[in-house]
Amino acid sequence: MAKSFEFWFDVGSPASYLAWTQVAQLAADTGAEVAYRPMLLGGVFQSTGNKSPMEVPVKGSYVMADLMRYGKRYGVPFNHNPHFPINTLTLMRGAMGLQLREPARFMAYTNAVFRAIWVDQKNLNDPQVVGAVLHAAGFDSQELLALTQEPEVKERLKAVTQEAVGKGVFGAPTFFVAGQMYWGQDRLEFVKEALTS
Repeated sequence: MAKSFEFWFDVGSPASYLAWTQVAQLAADTGAEVAYRPMLLGGVFQSTGNKSPMEVPVKGSYVMADLMRYGKRYGVPFNHNPHFPINTLTLMRGAMGLQLREPARFMAYTNAVFRAIWVDQKNLNDPQVVGAVLHAAGFDSQELLALTQEPEVKERLKAVTQEAVGKGVFGAPTFFVAGQMYWGQDRLEFVKEALTS
């Protein structure tokens, strides 16, 4: 059976962004397939009683500095978004809708949204800004917005988020290899070890 790992994420999570920049190379290095699992982190927090480290000012400033260090280590652009937190409900419905209906466009969409938030510091709480970002990435923003309002897409995101909680997920990003859970973008080396052992 081919090796694989699950990558659970939300575009509003800076650690998910950093992991996103690394998982394709991780898959290539290990010969593993990535199962991309978009979820709603706010729903996970609500179900588990967890909350963003940014809600604790002292911890939040440390975590952001640490994420900056990882951005430098990975050689990828990363900037704190002054509009954080971003309400990602519609954005994650977009990711889920494309994964369901147009999987070939899922990566381009997610790349564009991650970049807009964590590189270009766009305010994706503003629907007009979201529309402009999607248009620049080659998407019809009205079509995509309509997709996010489809009952099947809404229900699928809810169900997948509850699936994550049921598996023990409490934050993002979270990885699974052969049933073992690894939380945080700073656990990628453990994921690699699990895939190569």
